[in-house]
Amino acid sequence: MNLNDVIGVGDKTLTLLQKLNLLTIEDLITYYPYRYNVYKLSELNNSGEVLVVTGVIEGEAKVNYIKRNLNRLSFRFNARGKITTVSIFNRAFLKNNIKIGKNITIVGKYDEKKNTFTASDIKFEVINGTKIEPVYHLVNGINNSSIHKIINECLKSRIDINDYVPEYLKEEYSFIPKLDAIKEIHNPTSSANLKRSKLRLIYEEFFLFMFKINYLNYKYTKNSEGLKRDVSKSLIGDFISTLPFSLTNDQLGAVEDIYNDLTKEKRMNRLLLGDVGSGKTVVSVIAMYINYLSGYQSSLMAPTEILATQHYESIRKMLKDTSVNISLLVGSMKKKEKELVLKDLKEGKIDILIGTHAIISEDVTFKNLGLVVTDEQHRFGVNQRSNLQNKGVMCDVLYMSATPIPRTYALTIYGDMDTSIIKAKPNGRKEIITEVKKEKELKDVLRKMYQELESGHQAYVVAPLIDDEEGNTKLNDVVKLREKFLEAFNNKYRIEVLHGKMKASDKETIMNDFKDGKISVLISTTVIEVGIDVKNSTIMVVFNAERFGLATLHQLRGRVGRNELQSYCYLICNGEIERLKVMEESNDGFYISEKDFELRGQGDLFGVKQSGDMTFKIGDLKRNYKILMQAKSDAEKFIENNIDKSFFDYPCYKELLKRINFID
Repeated sequence: MNLNDVIGVGDKTLTLLQKLNLLTIEDLITYYPYRYNVYKLSELNNSGEVLVVTGVIEGEAKVNYIKRNLNRLSFRFNARGKITTVSIFNRAFLKNNIKIGKNITIVGKYDEKKNTFTASDIKFEVINGTKIEPVYHLVNGINNSSIHKIINECLKSRIDINDYVPEYLKEEYSFIPKLDAIKEIHNPTSSANLKRSKLRLIYEEFFLFMFKINYLNYKYTKNSEGLKRDVSKSLIGDFISTLPFSLTNDQLGAVEDIYNDLTKEKRMNRLLLGDVGSGKTVVSVIAMYINYLSGYQSSLMAPTEILATQHYESIRKMLKDTSVNISLLVGSMKKKEKELVLKDLKEGKIDILIGTHAIISEDVTFKNLGLVVTDEQHRFGVNQRSNLQNKGVMCDVLYMSATPIPRTYALTIYGDMDTSIIKAKPNGRKEIITEVKKEKELKDVLRKMYQELESGHQAYVVAPLIDDEEGNTKLNDVVKLREKFLEAFNNKYRIEVLHGKMKASDKETIMNDFKDGKISVLISTTVIEVGIDVKNSTIMVVFNAERFGLATLHQLRGRVGRNELQSYCYLICNGEIERLKVMEESNDGFYISEKDFELRGQGDLFGVKQSGDMTFKIGDLKRNYKILMQAKSDAEKFIENNIDKSFFDYPCYKELLKRINFID
């Protein structure tokens, strides 16, 4: 059965469901509510609490149009013999549904003095006792009741869905059947049944995730014959001594880990986890230099052209006194330039290739790829990373991430990888002074910006929107902010905008001009969040800071303070000041990630919602951590007991193993 066979799903609805990434029946039935409204029947009273009252419509509905975008629908209502006037705002479209004699349920507050009931919702049904209503994430064009109806239509059909929890574990934990749990999640019959069903589905999701991680770990350990390199440590020491800065102890420790990995006959599978500005790039360069000395090629894949180009320029400088040949491959290059790079790569003339997704194209062939480095690995999907690794038969892999993750969770999530952590900042760097400000205090921020600009330094300004043409929100956008800043500084400085919808060539021009100091203020969306390195920038201003998670704000702050100059970060907000105070307390990304995790859960743990298996549909890493750890232990035992039989007794796992490669 396809989605367009489901009652209530036409072409328009199909398009809307696709926007929610709901492409199959299974996608729909496992599109779980993110919360529930609980309606408990009550009598009319003046308690000031939200009431849920059933009764009968007594009079015709009237609509008053108060002003543009504001109307009031009102009618008389009989609540078990007590007549009151019900009003609800901006629901004029419900007028034809309000019919005398109809039984309905109203939700809202009652004012006994005025004998009026201000409703927040009207249910065209009678609620007896308690009703638990699922609430789903939506897109414009589809409402909650519509998606709920469509899901229920799917649940009426015959559904074959894989159940990954082994029979003996279902018995041990008294789990209900999976399909029953799914039906209960979408149509709760009681709080107790809902809790049992959620536990059942959360456990399965975590069990499957930990199975994949532990299976990969087993597979990698067993089949990890790699390239053994014979490189003298003294050569690495000589190269490090040519660098114009000294490495921190954390960096030296990571280099030692990588050297040991690369000189063993076991493939490296290492995560280099470092705070913003901690110097991960130089560690990856040393890894690629070790690989070069062994006669192999390396590739470094970055998530954006801006970042790839920046890596290319900085790595060329670091390796300028060596014979290493470095090339860049990005999507915006001209055809002839690309062809020349591909030819040289295939012939082995290129030692290090730096690029974006263009590196994993089918026409990219290495002569002898030995090391793959991916920067900001969370931003790549499973297939992209595995495609790159498959270009080298036994190549080693180094993943870099500047998204600090609470250590406990990192050890669980990255159970299939060795981890090196860089916490210390390079010597001589000062702590960034961070202040949370209200919009009415903006003049203080502008004065500080003016001082920094007059000193010849540069500034970043970040806004959540590109252009709010309709004026539908109270959020700042980059286009209007540019106009305001030009006016505030009397057109004295060059101020430009940068955002994701711009052409690659325009973005490159703006970034190059900013790097060259031709632009004083760069106003951007969070497209500058990752990796941009302009050392003369000393001030970061983030508007509507309450809209961002602490981890994202920490990434943005990391764009300044990249030299010995004192830098500043101002978080402009209209609410949630207490949460943002964490940013004033600390410059430590690992501490901030712990706090962010406590305050927001896993949603912003990685800065963005991730593709692949790292985004759980129903489980929450923090809230359900005990379930995760139990699932981890059970998955390890399950693999141990069945790996030698190739999971013969579990057909759904045999199919699953064909698809497993890398975990996001």
